[in-house]
Amino acid sequence: MAAKPSVIKPIISKIYCSSSQAVLVVRRRPHVINGGGFVVTDCSQKVAFRVDGCGILGTKDEMILRDGDGDALLLLRRKGAMVEALSIYRKWKGYTLDYEGSQDQLVFCLKEPNSCLARTHAIRISTKARQNKDWDFEIKGYFPDKDCSIVDSKGNTMAQIGVKKELMASKDLYHVVVTPGMDHAFVIGVITILDYIYGESTRC
Repeated sequence: MAAKPSVIKPIISKIYCSSSQAVLVVRRRPHVINGGGFVVTDCSQKVAFRVDGCGILGTKDEMILRDGDGDALLLLRRKGAMVEALSIYRKWKGYTLDYEGSQDQLVFCLKEPNSCLARTHAIRISTKARQNKDWDFEIKGYFPDKDCSIVDSKGNTMAQIGVKKELMASKDLYHVVVTPGMDHAFVIGVITILDYIYGESTRC
């Protein structure tokens, strides 16, 4: 019986979707040398994405995801603190950027529970394509341990974050296994926000 073809799920763009499973390696950059952020390589060790943290941009609560050539793909920004003080969630938004590097279109929103609710409420992500749903994806597990996954609203794992044995010697390396059809740029965009939330390489 023929294998069922993968369903392509473009969120940023279909050019970042693969019909086969992909393993990406994330290498965090030190603040002292490169201003923080991280670099993502594929199985052939080619740079697939770069992330500039606020140490590079000089703006708190703001990061940029770039493709392997250095072109900006996403602006990741947190909503104003004054508004969040009245909410049970902190909201992050991911915007595509136009050819001039200006904020263009909202593609996803990530809701981070305020600290008092972190143990009982999951981090959830909604996309522009959702229909009659409050969320499309959520985070299972604990990102700082590099033992977590991005799952869809049906419970299917879309991306798994972990540490391979050969990478365990370094605290600055971990891997991401992306399900066939899933948008790699979206996955790395979500990981960029998680990195910032937990005070890692993108944080000032």
